Amino acid sequence: MKAVTKYYTNGEITVVWENALCQHSTICWKGLLEVFDPGQSPWINIHAAETQRIIEQVNKCPSGALSYFVNNEKNSDS
Repeated sequence: MKAVTKYYTNGEITVVWENALCQHSTICWKGLLEVFDPGQSPWINIHAAETQRIIEQVNKCPSGALSYFVNNEKNSDS
């Protein structure tokens, strides 16, 4: 499988998904299906929940395949 990194932003944060790291634990979508829905394309709907709920769910990813950055913080490093 080719390693792919995808970015999903809601303006406040950007969620990063790295497919090569994903262990398919299902924790993401079982905890927040309105955002992480493997039956949809794209499978991440970053606008479907509040930012804090998304951050909390991303932090539960055991493999590190999901991560995030706060857009203002990322932009201030440039």
